Formats: sequence, structure tokens, C-alpha cells
Amino acid sequence: MTATSPAVELDDRDAAAKVVRTRMGVVTYLAPSGVLSSDVELQPLRDAFDGCLERWEVQVVVDLSSVPLLQSLALETLLDAQERLTRAGGWLKVSHSNSLIRDILRMTGLGKSIASADASTDDDRPAPPPSTAKIRLGDILVEKGLLTEAQINDAILLQKKSARRLGQILVDKGWIGEKALFQVLGDQLNIPYIDLRAGLYDPEVATQLDAAVARRLNMLPLFRIRDALYLATSDPQAAPGFTEVEERTGLRVRTVLARREAIVKAIAEAHSDNSYGAGLLEALEDDFEVVESKQPDDYAAIDNMAGGSPVINMVNSIIQRAVTDKASDIHIEPSQKMSRIRFRIDGLLYEVMSPRIELHPAIVSRLKVMANLDIAERRLPQDGRIQVYTQGRQIDLRFSSLPGLYGEKIVLRVLDKNQAILDIGKLGMVDANETALKRLLDRSYGLVLVTGPTGSGKTTTLYAAINYLNSIEKNIVTIEDPVEYQLDIVNQNPVKEQIGLTFARMLKHVLRQDPDVIMVGEIRERETAEIAVQAALTGHLVLSTLHTNDSVGAVTRMIDMGIEPYLLSSALIGVVAQRLVRGICPACKTEYLASPEVIQTYGWQDRDKVRLSRGRGCPECYDSGYRGRMAVHEIVETDSDLQRLIITSPSRDELSDYIHGKDVDTLFDDGLRRVLQGRTTIEEIARVVNT
Repeated sequence: MTATSPAVELDDRDAAAKVVRTRMGVVTYLAPSGVLSSDVELQPLRDAFDGCLERWEVQVVVDLSSVPLLQSLALETLLDAQERLTRAGGWLKVSHSNSLIRDILRMTGLGKSIASADASTDDDRPAPPPSTAKIRLGDILVEKGLLTEAQINDAILLQKKSARRLGQILVDKGWIGEKALFQVLGDQLNIPYIDLRAGLYDPEVATQLDAAVARRLNMLPLFRIRDALYLATSDPQAAPGFTEVEERTGLRVRTVLARREAIVKAIAEAHSDNSYGAGLLEALEDDFEVVESKQPDDYAAIDNMAGGSPVINMVNSIIQRAVTDKASDIHIEPSQKMSRIRFRIDGLLYEVMSPRIELHPAIVSRLKVMANLDIAERRLPQDGRIQVYTQGRQIDLRFSSLPGLYGEKIVLRVLDKNQAILDIGKLGMVDANETALKRLLDRSYGLVLVTGPTGSGKTTTLYAAINYLNSIEKNIVTIEDPVEYQLDIVNQNPVKEQIGLTFARMLKHVLRQDPDVIMVGEIRERETAEIAVQAALTGHLVLSTLHTNDSVGAVTRMIDMGIEPYLLSSALIGVVAQRLVRGICPACKTEYLASPEVIQTYGWQDRDKVRLSRGRGCPECYDSGYRGRMAVHEIVETDSDLQRLIITSPSRDELSDYIHGKDVDTLFDDGLRRVLQGRTTIEEIARVVNT
């Protein structure tokens, strides 16, 4: 179609009004541009519709190729035009709509009354059969081949015992993905399902429901078309919630299914009025609250800047991005020309932002305010704690400042209990190692040491062990520096070295508290080691950590601290050494055949065509090819042979010979097992585990 074709007529009057009108035969094409959200932006399109009706052009196609998204007023405008054209004996169609607009039309039902002029669309889902709503969910899942009848029967038995919903049980079991479940559930109930994201809700409509109410109900208003309110929910049977929304808004609710996590995120985005740092976050969330914070005193211009909205928003967005990306640490460090912000993700640092150096003192002051520290003290190191509430949960941050050449460097350790692994079954151990660890924990007394360098997950393993032992019949006492995660029933005690309450002193008093299990966060010096060994010998199960490279290193380290070998041989019942290795990113995972050299090096000659995996690198993994971490373990249980060896105060070589003689799976052996499973790479194992 060209402007010179005799069948085509162009009207420059409407083109000047931001709506290009093209006439081809009996069909009129209208091409608006930009976001159609306000009356001002929509008026040219409304005028174009009026002009079509005046000229009795009643077959109209709206070309949406230059429209990124539609809001509620635009949807009403299209619906009004469609009804007017239909009454005049014509019709309205849309063409070249993007996937976002197609989802909007589908979930609001306008896609049924306003047809698409395109030949086909790739992501249009067929309408469910009318009888689907009468079929049970389990039958539909079996019919679609998503689950077996045995799985459905097992889930029904669990449903009777726990009173949970069938769908939730299936998702928790990992038998079906939440997205697939909602798609089937939507077909069964004839309710549209959407992959909720930015653009699939009208910001003005979304805020018609108070943020606190939306979070409590886990519901988000999406669009309003006349007296109908399209409401995202993860529970299509929450009738009381729908009634409350109708009473609050005075509109009729029409439900749309979406995943719970997506709704929580969208609620935060919708109620955010923050436009600062858009390059840092795709959508800066507003559900951010500093717990028990104080406002700064008016010291100087820097402190005034720290209290200003842009700096507050920047700090909030940095923390929120770190929580979203599952970072373990946030580094904020000044240099000569700029400040640098880096996240430690899966053990490695990634630069995410470089603010102007002039902003660095203000960022530091803001963080000190949040940590209730002295913002006027910039010469000495300071430590503190920040508590924030974001993304529907409370996050603890450990603050540490260190004065440097260009200013104070800040490191924030992110402690997210929701990401903590407090279950031995979820530590990722192979079956043999998990059984061995449980066997050690089932002992009534003795010393169990977890070893590894800083950041190897030792504390996580200890917490999982304590959670495994936790029961009302046992008195479990922990000594930690600091207490990272709070556990029910467990008596947790923080070390306070500034007042002389050290590990050793606390441990002496703990022994008078009639404990069954004692967890010592770390054995740092001789006195703590001696008391821990004595406690293990007097009928207590003692768990602690050491900074050593492998399991045999724990024995030599304890002896070097001054522990008598004969006491250690009687007290030590086992050592767990571990490392954290990065897993392959599932979004860009690819497979390849191992080379003959690799097969020869690692002794895989008995395997036919060894297939290994690696990540290509993608935006989800910062182009590293890795995402998430897993632990590799080496567990040594003390037997009579090892006891006799410890008494002789053995060298490291003698202990290593013992390990090899007992065919203990080393850290490297466990790592290679994960490589063959396609979960990590040889390069990652070689980087982390020193053989």
C-alpha cells in the first residue's frame, strides 16, 4: 500500500493531529502514536473516530504499531468507538498490536469484541472448551499430560491430611510449575491468566486500592473499563476479598489470575512514586521502610543532602536491587573521580552503579542514619545494624564502615531469612553425606566441627543442623557473633566483646544452663576450644566452626591451639568440610561433549560420551554463565582408627593418608559428581576447591 495508489486516500488533517488516517477501498486505517493514557493524548483519536462516522466510514482498523501500551481511558475509547461503529452497521479492528497490548485485550475480554486485523498472532491462546469448568482440576492436569494419576491421588491424600488446596500441594511438591497450574486453573474457571509485569496495569487504577489493603488481600487493580474493575489475584475463590474491593471502589470486580510473587512485586511498583535511579532498577519499589530509624541532626550541607529525597531513593533502590538479585554483600567504595557500588552475587563482585563522587558522603551519611550511628564521626571505623522492610519481608543488614584515602568505604552484609536454608534436606548434599551428617547429629554427645574459609556456608549448615535437632524436649543454646537468624525454642545469645562477654566467657555460663546442644559460632582461640572439648566430653553435643581448608585441617588446627590430642580424640566425633560453588545458569545452559583430554584427566574412561554443561552467559546471570550456588562437602566420621591416629599428634600427611585409605569422598570428588550431573563446571570446581 503506497500513497500514490489510486485505492488509497491520505488525510493530512488527521496526520497533523498525531493520528494518521489512510483510506483503502471501504476500509479506513487510523494510526495513533505514543502512550494513550490521558484525555489530552486520546482526543486526536476520538476526533478521528468522529470524522469517520461523519463521513460514514464505518469499517475502521486502528494500527497500534506506534503505541507501546494502552491504559483504561484508551480501552474505553476503543470500546465506545466499536459500539458506535457497530450500530452504524460497521466494525472496528486493531492491527500490529504488541504482546503487551494483546495480553491487555485478552484479559479484559475486549479481544473478543474488537477483533484483530492481523492474520495470526503467535501468543494467542485458544479459548477453553465450555465443559472445562465442570471437570476437576486433577482430571484436566492428567488429560493434558502434565501429571500422572498416581501423583494426583498422592496429592489428594495430602490434601485431606493438611486441608491445603490441591494446586498448592502440587506446586510445593515440585510436580508442576506455578505458571502451568494457573493456566490450567484459568481454563477450568474460565478466568484469564496473565504473566503480570509492568505495563499490564494502569498506574492510576492500581492506586485506587490502598497499598496496605492491596498487600493484605494480595490483589491489584489492573484496569477500569466503565463500571468494571479488572483485579489480579492468585486466589480465584477469595470471595470476601472481592466483596471488600467492590465495597471500597464501588465497581464490579472481574478477576484475572496471576502468580502471588508477581502481584506482590507489582503492588510495590504501582505504589512507588520514585523516578530516581531508573537505570538501576526496572521498577523501584515503594514498600521500603527503615525499621526503628532516626532522622539526622543538621550538621552540614552533606547531611542535608543525605536527608534529601534523591539520596534516600538511591539508597533504597540499591538495597532493593541487592535483595532482588540475591546479593550477599553490598560494597560502596569511593575513588578519586567516582563512587563505585558493587554486589557480591554467588561469591563474585559485580559493578552495578557508579554515582558521582560528590554523592558518596551523602550516601554514607544516609546509611549511618539508618544504622543509628554517629554521622559526624568520619575518622574511625563503625559497625551497626540496619533493618528494612521491603518486598513483603524484613531484611537485616550488617553495616561496616572503614575510613580510606578518598573517604569511607561501606560494606553491607545482606541477611535475608527468606533465602536462608534451614533444612538439611535442602543443603544439596548427596544422599551419603546427608545420612552421615544426620548420623553425627543423632549422637547424644561429642564435638562436630564444620570447616571452610569465610563465605563457604558454614553458618548455614550449622543453622540447618540446629533446626534438625530443634524440639521441645531439648535445651539448645547458641553463642553467636552476631545472631543472624532467629529460631523458635532455641536460646540464642550474641557475643558482646566490648563489655568482655567473649565466646569463652559466654560458654562457661552456658554450661550452667543445663544445655543438651550447644552451638558455638566459631572457635577462635585456645580458651574457647578447651571449653568446647570439655563440654563435649561431659555429655553435651557441641557444634562449631573452624577456618580450615579441609576436614583433616581441623584436627591439626585444634592441636596447634593447644588441645591435648588424647582429649581431642575422645571429644571429636566428626568433621564436615565444605565449599560453595556456582551453579550453571538455567536460562543459558548448554551441553557439550567432554574432550578426550578431560576424560583422561578425571578418570572417566569407563563412561560413554561424557556430556558436560556450561552457561553461555545472559542478562539473568550478569553474562557469567552461573546463577545460584550449591555446597560440596567432605565428611569424616571419627572411628577407632582415627582416634588412635589423633592421639599420636599426627602430621597433615598422615591424616591425608588416612583419608585416602578410608576412601572418603573429598571436596573435589563431590564437586566432580556435580559436574557429571550437569549442575556446575569443571572450571568452577577447580577455582574453588584447591586440590
